[in-house]
Amino acid sequence: MAIKFVLNETSYFGEKARDVLPEEIKKRNFKKVFLVSDKSLVEAGVTKKVEDILNDENIEYTLYDEIKPNPTIKNVQDGVEACKNSGADVIVAVGGGSSIDTAKGISIVMTNPDRSDIKSLNGASNTANRGMPLIALPTTAGTAAEVTINYVITDEERKIKMVCVDPNDIPIVAIVDSELMASMPRSLAAATGMDALTHSLEGYITKAHNEISDMFHLKAIKMIFDNLEKAVNDKDEKAINIMGMAQYIAGMGFSNVGLGICHSMAHQLGAVYDTPHGIANAMLLPTVLEYNGEVCYERYVDILQALGYPAEKYTKEELIKTLVERVKALGEAIGITQTIADYGAKIEDIPMLADKAMEDPCKPGNPRETSKEDFIALFKKAM
Repeated sequence: MAIKFVLNETSYFGEKARDVLPEEIKKRNFKKVFLVSDKSLVEAGVTKKVEDILNDENIEYTLYDEIKPNPTIKNVQDGVEACKNSGADVIVAVGGGSSIDTAKGISIVMTNPDRSDIKSLNGASNTANRGMPLIALPTTAGTAAEVTINYVITDEERKIKMVCVDPNDIPIVAIVDSELMASMPRSLAAATGMDALTHSLEGYITKAHNEISDMFHLKAIKMIFDNLEKAVNDKDEKAINIMGMAQYIAGMGFSNVGLGICHSMAHQLGAVYDTPHGIANAMLLPTVLEYNGEVCYERYVDILQALGYPAEKYTKEELIKTLVERVKALGEAIGITQTIADYGAKIEDIPMLADKAMEDPCKPGNPRETSKEDFIALFKKAM
């Protein structure tokens, strides 16, 4: 069976990488930009760093910033209308997963108007047309939305997160500028970094993993463990730059092989309680790693060896315990000590959360088969 890998056609990395944006716009003969960002980045002056470049090069643009932290169907639909009215021929997204995911949804509907309900994009999509050209500049080191074929949109009516998987949405250019990422507050850097770690670990043990994805994920795991604490706590410039690369490398992997039930559960916390996605993953990851270790502990040998442990000598129980403890320790070191109850999860809601997790598109990739009863037990343990 053939292995398929989908990646960006062009990517840039490093401090002030955003300076290449005008060149990429002009050489592709784009005339007007639809700039997608969120209000917090606009107010913090982060989006302005990109606006200044467009202004200096006399590139016309329209700004759209009506985006929630967990972007909704309405955010995408309103963005589509604004994009149509702008007359733009390229989308430039500046932000974390929220902005880039919204931009991806807009991009797809602009060229596939039959999907304007947005709900029909949920899951593995079969859109007919490549999305409107999209250039992504991430401001967080976590989601890797700039390199993946996935985007997540919240259906507020049904209180579910739709995981839309579509090769037609991948940005044509990714610009990973560490200076944009350096503006993240500590809490956001911590949350998005743990999201990247979850991508790496889940991607390494998912059913569809292969030699190519394994290479990406093991490298990303090592880079994140070595640099996340320094990037968050010390604002170390080198560590921030490496984290930008690490989350991108993880994205190259999981975008092509999928994830698992940590994401299935985290999506429900975000949809029901508006829990930030990275925090949700960080709170759930140790519990899920312990659960999955029962069937894939041999994969934990490779992970722990990459982190410098003589794991080939460990028992199954030692492998699981060591990896879980390392993940917990990293989360605590960067200030993530909450449980899902701290973010509003209620014991009486757990059966409902389990039902939703059973339907999540990330569930089939998990290495261990998971029932509703298993989800209930896992949510309870994470309380």
